[in-house]
Amino acid sequence: MKIAFVGKGGSGKTTLSSLFIRHLAANEAPVVAVDADINQHLGAALGLDEAAAAGLPALGAHLPLIKEYLRGTNPRITSAATMIKTTPPGEGSRLLRVQETNPVYEACARTVRLDDGDIRLMATGPFTESDLGVACYHSKVGAVELCLNHLVDGPDEYVVVDMTAGSDSFASGMFTRFDMTFLVAEPTRKGVSVYRQYKEYARDFGVALKVVGNKVQGPDDLDFLREEVGDDLLVTVGHSDWVRTMEKGRPARFDQLEAGNRMALQALQDAAEDSYADRDWERYTSQMVHFHLRNAETWGNERTGADLAAQVDPSFVLGEHTPVPQPG
Repeated sequence: MKIAFVGKGGSGKTTLSSLFIRHLAANEAPVVAVDADINQHLGAALGLDEAAAAGLPALGAHLPLIKEYLRGTNPRITSAATMIKTTPPGEGSRLLRVQETNPVYEACARTVRLDDGDIRLMATGPFTESDLGVACYHSKVGAVELCLNHLVDGPDEYVVVDMTAGSDSFASGMFTRFDMTFLVAEPTRKGVSVYRQYKEYARDFGVALKVVGNKVQGPDDLDFLREEVGDDLLVTVGHSDWVRTMEKGRPARFDQLEAGNRMALQALQDAAEDSYADRDWERYTSQMVHFHLRNAETWGNERTGADLAAQVDPSFVLGEHTPVPQPG
C-alpha cells in the first residue's frame, strides 16, 4: 500500500508519519519510508542522530542511476537522458518491489533499526545552497515520483511518504500515486485550509483522503474539526508525553506509547487496508500517462529534445502480477 502524509507546515505530519511507520514495523509489516519534504526531518523522527540523518543519500543525486536501472530494455525509451519524472513504465522496464534488493535501494536506501523491526528509509535530499535562485524543489522530488511510477506493492506491504508541506505536491502528478492520503490537520482555520485545497484539487482524480486531527485538546477542538471536514475525519490524536520525549531525543520504547494513540495508529492502518479493495491499476496507469503527456507537452519535449509521448506503451498496465525483468 502506498500511503502519503500531507498537511500544512507545523501540523505534525512528520511526527504522525514516523509514528505510523513505527506502528507498521511493530506489526511486522515490510516498510519503505520516503522523506519527500523540503525540511528533512523524518530520519530524526525515526531515531537517527544528527550525523546519520544528514548522511542519508539523496535520491536526486542518484537520478542517473535510477533512470538507467528503471529503463531496462524498454525499446520506447531511447536513453536514460530522455526520462523525466513522469516517464511511465512499459514492456521491458524494470520495476521496484518493496521486499527486494536492487541497485536503487542499494544506492539510495538505508536500513533503520526500530524497537520492533527494521525499515528502509530513503530521502529526497535537502534544498542546498547551490539550489538557491536556480532550482525548484519539485525537480528534486522528481526521483520519488519516478520510483513510485515503477513500484509494485502488495496489500501487506507499505510505502509511506512524508510529503512536502501544504498543497505543493499538486505541482506534479505525485498526489495521485497513493492508495490513501492522510491529511494531518490542527483544529484551527489555517489547519483545515490545506484540507479544503486538497479536497478541491483531488476531486477529479479519485484520491482517497482522510483527515487525522492533531493537537486536539478537548471537545471544542473535536467539534470544530467535525464541522469543518465532516466524514473525512478519521481519527484524532492528542497530547503525547512519548512524543515529547522523542522530540527531545530520549524516546522510550515504542510499546510505551499511550494506548489511545496506539489505537489511533491502528485506525490508520485499518483505513489503509480497507482502501485496497478500491485499488484500480488501470486507473493508476492511465493517470500516470495523463500527467506524463501533460509534462511532455509543457516542458519535457523541449527539455530533452525528444517526443516523450512516444514513451507511452498503450498496451501496458502496471499491476501486482506484472513480470519484473531481471537485471542483465
